[in-house]
Amino acid sequence: MTSNVELIERRNRTIGPYSPLFYTEPLQFVSAKGVWFTEASGDRYLDGYNNVPHVGHCNERVVSALAQQAATLNVHTRYLNERVIDYSEHLLSTFDTGLDRVFFGNSGSEANELAIRISRQLTGSTGMIVSDYSYHGTTITLAGLTTGLKTATPLDPNVRALRIPDLDRDPRPEAEVLAETLADLNGAIASLQEAGYGVAACLFDPLFSTEGMPRLPEGLVQGIVSRVRAAGGMVIADEVQSGFGRTGTHMWGHQYAGMDADLVTMGKPMGNGHPMSAVVTSEAVLDAFGSTNEFFNTFAGNPVSAAVGEAVLIEMAEEGLMARAKTLGDEAAARFRGFADQYDFVRSAKGVGMFLGLDFAVDGEPAPQLAKQVVEAMKTRKVLISRIGRDESVLKVRPPLAFSETELPILLGALEEALAEV
Repeated sequence: MTSNVELIERRNRTIGPYSPLFYTEPLQFVSAKGVWFTEASGDRYLDGYNNVPHVGHCNERVVSALAQQAATLNVHTRYLNERVIDYSEHLLSTFDTGLDRVFFGNSGSEANELAIRISRQLTGSTGMIVSDYSYHGTTITLAGLTTGLKTATPLDPNVRALRIPDLDRDPRPEAEVLAETLADLNGAIASLQEAGYGVAACLFDPLFSTEGMPRLPEGLVQGIVSRVRAAGGMVIADEVQSGFGRTGTHMWGHQYAGMDADLVTMGKPMGNGHPMSAVVTSEAVLDAFGSTNEFFNTFAGNPVSAAVGEAVLIEMAEEGLMARAKTLGDEAAARFRGFADQYDFVRSAKGVGMFLGLDFAVDGEPAPQLAKQVVEAMKTRKVLISRIGRDESVLKVRPPLAFSETELPILLGALEEALAEV
């Protein structure tokens, strides 16, 4: 087995040294099954972080569907294929009335890029509103509105960034925080209009994951939606992190958040690691865009991807993964709240369903080094998590939904030990 040192040297000579690696000492995984990784050393690690293998690493139903369809037919959508239509109908059945048409893609970046393109055409405007600490993809358009990652691309002139408040960090009355944020939004909209860009859309993750899962003032999401719509813009919900039952109570994050979306984008968990994505919208929006654009994507919506996506939805239903996320998430959240009460450096517990975190602070200031220490201490206990937020001070616990009542005590026990160690 190639050593980590040699592998890093070869990696730097090929894909370069700028692609990030987790942990002070990176891990080299050679296989995975369910919610467990096997490292080159032979050690097993519990996956408490990755939402890509949504129904479990190397899920048998998904792998079998992929292999069987790949051995039968894989072709683009300019030919009829019933499997693709079956999957489209199944996927759309998980949405509320009115979101009943789908465009397929290959990545979350493609999906968000298409959603922005649609909004610009239908509104005749180009202005975009995002949060001031967010990430939605890698295309040149998305780089120009990225606020949550290091990038040499400056914020595009037609983009305005809105600070999303966190009531766990802001001691002011909730009504005051809400009023200030909506006033900031009004200013952003007015600025776009005065500059001649208008408002094409707002683009948000309904859980505001990258932002650190802030606790929002009641009515903020609805206030954003109503103001963007009043300005002629559309609402795009990025479900790459918040969708597919992650909240435990709703299939989609925008449903949980009360975000009335015109366009819903999705990616990673959709194919359990197989590259696929989608934009779900209404018949009216699809007709307005499709009738004036011969939109075609060679690999999007192919029969193999459809087979994989269908297998994910079937596995979720048959294993009751959304209900499990609610049950286990409630249990985990109670323990997280207990940790927040127990340790003075834990400002608050975060999240919903199987997407949880702890916000670290010392003397009221974010404590990213403490969060990093806990992540590394969890790694030594062979449990994988990460951290998020503008200060990287919020633990990120977002395991595959295949996580079960067997693994949860392992994760919670390791976290309890890590916090005590810190």
